[in-house]
Amino acid sequence: MSPVKNDLFSKNIRFIGREEEINYIEDATKTGEAGILVVYGRRRIGKTELIEHVLQGRNLLKLEGVEDGDTEAQMVRVLYQLSKALGDKDITRMQFGTWLELFDFIAEKISVGKWTLYLEEVQWLAEYKNELISDLKYVWDNSLRYNPELLLVLCGSSPSFMQNQVVHSKALYNRSMYELNLREFSLKEAKELLENRSSQEVMDAYLTVGGIPEYLKRIKKHSSIQIGICEESFKKDSYFSNEKKRIFISSFATNVHYQEIIDYLSQVKFSSKKDLEKVLHIQAGGTLTSVLRDLELCGFIERYLPYQADSNSSLVRYCIADSYLRFYFKFIHPVAERISQGDYNSAPLHALNKESYQSWLGLSFERFIRKHSQLIATIIGFSAVRYKSGSFFNRSTIKEQAGYQIDLLFDRADKVLTICEIKYTQGKTGTEVIEEFETKLRRLPDMKKKTIEKVLITASGATDALLARAYFDRIITLKDIFNRLT
Repeated sequence: MSPVKNDLFSKNIRFIGREEEINYIEDATKTGEAGILVVYGRRRIGKTELIEHVLQGRNLLKLEGVEDGDTEAQMVRVLYQLSKALGDKDITRMQFGTWLELFDFIAEKISVGKWTLYLEEVQWLAEYKNELISDLKYVWDNSLRYNPELLLVLCGSSPSFMQNQVVHSKALYNRSMYELNLREFSLKEAKELLENRSSQEVMDAYLTVGGIPEYLKRIKKHSSIQIGICEESFKKDSYFSNEKKRIFISSFATNVHYQEIIDYLSQVKFSSKKDLEKVLHIQAGGTLTSVLRDLELCGFIERYLPYQADSNSSLVRYCIADSYLRFYFKFIHPVAERISQGDYNSAPLHALNKESYQSWLGLSFERFIRKHSQLIATIIGFSAVRYKSGSFFNRSTIKEQAGYQIDLLFDRADKVLTICEIKYTQGKTGTEVIEEFETKLRRLPDMKKKTIEKVLITASGATDALLARAYFDRIITLKDIFNRLT
């Protein structure tokens, strides 16, 4: 049989980033024996583009599931794809009663040579059930694994399914398996994609839609980042106005609990687990824990707790972590009806209140800095020192001083407490920040045995008046952050 031509999967000369992931996938092809690569991540994260970019030099047999299709529909689609890939029209007229029979047929076709059997959107192919994986396991054990140049790639946009039914299943567990949970682009990769944009524009884009490659590409097409965000969000049938519903279909099928949690968290700044149980009437214990874990795996929500608390603390809060979803609920959802009527088609920038957006960016920047606390430690120069980091709040500040929180605090083993104030403003930060910072310091527990180091992290720098006061021990700007990325 002639090798499958990979013209459709030719190397993308403009492919950006993913150096570690590329090396990892290449390692899976160099073991000298058949291997299994499991790749998962949320919708639009770039799974398919990465796999096809790295494996384009191999005979690639790609079989993709269809959303909401039953077993018969999935098999019809797979047979069509097989016929196209193998150049055999007769395959479309074949019939198989089980996945076991179909995989046996495929195994015969790829028993010799450098093959990649690539199953895309596995959760759809499997209809979120176990049978397909069990049948695949049998064929792997008895046929596929005997081709030492074969790589079986299982890819899906439902991280919970891929972990529970594939990675941790008894069927395929520990069978020459490589596991890759593909995350969003780093800020460095986003800057590379958004070539020739200013650091401020790159950060605005990253805070608004995160490091999702497809989202950044959508914005990049426009003359400015802000125009791109508004054009793709507020015009009728625009990409970002419709993306939210597509996300949940891809990742969680029709399970209502996932959508309910996200919708609830969109209405509050944060929530405890007890609040979620009470408001949503979701069973305490296993059910809610499992749903929250799935949402965390996708990167849609995050656990949020003070630096001084352990992971099981009752102070744990949950909040939406996904940048696009936060932007959607704040700015797109409230005007969804007007968007659907085309009210903003002629002037989409008018739909985004600049003051509200700037304030929202400030909160998003705080989250970004907390998430990248190691980068801040490196910039300041104590990354080699052991430390705990995070926000500071406790029961007293939650109940009696609801607005009080120290943005980022490093409790260092060298007896220094590095306390950070984070500002994301269009102009330079002025002297008013000193009183705000002093108020927070007064509410801290007694730290007499620690030296206090005061740090200001600000997008645009400090005014001359603030610099003249010499209040902060260190001032970090976007320039410092981006310089450290290179």
